[in-house]
Amino acid sequence: MYEASHAGVIIHLIVRGICCLRTDLPGISDNIEVHSIVGRFLEHSRIYYFYNDGNDEIFLSSADMMKRNLNRRVETLFPILQPDLKARAIAIYDKMWQDNVKARVLHDQSYSMIDLRGKEAVNSQEYFINEAVEKNRVLKEKRKEMARKPEIFKVMRKEYNELTLGDQKDE
Repeated sequence: MYEASHAGVIIHLIVRGICCLRTDLPGISDNIEVHSIVGRFLEHSRIYYFYNDGNDEIFLSSADMMKRNLNRRVETLFPILQPDLKARAIAIYDKMWQDNVKARVLHDQSYSMIDLRGKEAVNSQEYFINEAVEKNRVLKEKRKEMARKPEIFKVMRKEYNELTLGDQKDE
């Protein structure tokens, strides 16, 4: 990471807890920014988002980038190729990067809160909870609507009952 940062690559890391990278090394880690989000959930997304020469490359993984996870466990890392899923993963990443309530920023080997003055508060985990609750509410409402409209199945039954086998007779 230091080598990439030194070469000019901008690196944003969202971690759940600790991070051993140093962001205070002039000329070496100037392009590395680390946010730690510790909230309601132990598990967190493992979205690896690379933007290279105008191309978004998104990977999801079961592993954190820790030596023990990469060397002593069986983990998986896979690309997201479907455009709508790619867009969703990027939206999740972006919302997490905007978090300014639970996120802490790594400076000088310690984490500090984000100054909220003049900013709208963004708690990414609460945002995703509310999003899931709303999607569930809409889905339940759609299911209720379908239950109230059995006529859609009448058409199917009618078409099925009107099927004929032609003029052939059983022999």
